[in-house]
Amino acid sequence: MAEHFNPFSEIRKESLDIYNRLHSIDEDVSFVNGVHEAYRGLPLVPNLRCGAWYTDPSRATDVPAYFKSTDGHFGNWGFNLRRSNLHLISVVIENSGIVFVDSTRSGKRIPDALSKTIPIWCSVINRSMLKRYPEVDQKEWDTSLYTPPTSVSSQENDQISRRLDEWADALASSSFDLPKLPCPLRPFWITPATSSFPKFDKGADQRKYLPVICVSASKQVHDGAERRTSGFSYIQGSGDDHELWGMGLTPQIFWSHKDRLLSTPRADLPDIVSTLISSSTSKSSSSLISPASHSGKVPEGVLKVSNRILLSTLTDVEPTLSTPPPLTAYVLVDEVDLPGPSADSTIPPTSPSETQESPVGPTPEPLSSSSTLKFEIPGGKKSQTFFLHHVLPTALPFIDSKLSSGHNVVVACPSAKDLSVGVALGAIARYFDHNGVYVGSKAAMPDLSKQTIRTRLEWIIASCPRANPSRTTLKRVNEFLLTAEHLRR
Repeated sequence: MAEHFNPFSEIRKESLDIYNRLHSIDEDVSFVNGVHEAYRGLPLVPNLRCGAWYTDPSRATDVPAYFKSTDGHFGNWGFNLRRSNLHLISVVIENSGIVFVDSTRSGKRIPDALSKTIPIWCSVINRSMLKRYPEVDQKEWDTSLYTPPTSVSSQENDQISRRLDEWADALASSSFDLPKLPCPLRPFWITPATSSFPKFDKGADQRKYLPVICVSASKQVHDGAERRTSGFSYIQGSGDDHELWGMGLTPQIFWSHKDRLLSTPRADLPDIVSTLISSSTSKSSSSLISPASHSGKVPEGVLKVSNRILLSTLTDVEPTLSTPPPLTAYVLVDEVDLPGPSADSTIPPTSPSETQESPVGPTPEPLSSSSTLKFEIPGGKKSQTFFLHHVLPTALPFIDSKLSSGHNVVVACPSAKDLSVGVALGAIARYFDHNGVYVGSKAAMPDLSKQTIRTRLEWIIASCPRANPSRTTLKRVNEFLLTAEHLRR
């Protein structure tokens, strides 16, 4: 009997086919490049993560942007200070505008990040200017919420508009620096269906607004797929959710080997991808640090504390560990999968000079003579318990001891976004006063509250835009700093 044909299964299989995905991305890249040619003077910024697939690194600006679509979802609109993207204001001012690139899967022409999250960002910043800079002429300053009418109804626009002042008040009253805009931000939208691109004829010094151009890279197609005569099926929003189809491929690896990947026949592509990923992994592997994408970036210092605390990824600090810069100490936090019973054991922090065969035992004294303190913490649910009860109580005194002896301290984790931010936040809240001056543990304990901790986080985000700690990590930091030890869970 013939096997039953399931059309939905075939559609899904076609959608997740890596050959279709990469060639669809390449088609969209051609469109994005065309937009970039039309606005050569404006920086091209991918909205992470999806936008990185569509922006050629040789064209794109090395500035992170992370506008979440969830902040624009219906009924969930918001301006999140933990994802403020305020570092982009100076980029917009310097270049008299900016171009953001993102994409979305079938069902929409423009992703919510471009149709609502960025417009909210523009309007909130425009309104906060009036609150921070009273000399700005309110009559001439446009604070309206502009959204694409084909994607956002007038009713939804009105609902969002009612909350803009609330978010602007929160931003204006925060510790974030807000560079003064010469004129308001104004979003515009471009998709493959756009017949003509917006034109800005006047000189930058004569415009009444700074253009924030939102480019949705993918063509909207029926059911999200459309067959091409060149032998692939075009998948709308192919760069989205690459964990489902990419076989481990990342935008960085794609762009490094783009021509080879696109010239490989469909049948051979999975093997080529596996080879490239294995090669990339072997180059970034070490006995102590988990494989990750090596960006070559130097650690980012927190300016408010005079760069005494810095953040980095594990792979970016790895080359400096054998010969660290003078007066530099390291706290490394890595998540590892532990087999068998050791996953339930307490793993002491180790330094690079200590071997992996070190016996499992109680947490050692935190004040080490070494310049490096390393944690290998169990992944999954156990990681946050270990973070609260072992990482923070050990790392913070270590950091204090190094700061007191004149060292700067680099805190690193796989992404430089979460656990390392939590450690840095705990140290800054505990050992620096309200002006960002190091006072150490010998000084009187600063008056800590959720608000003061939130302010210290704002210091970090202002200098390290990629910092995006999870709610769970922030909760553990608050618990450690504000709760007596015997009451911690």
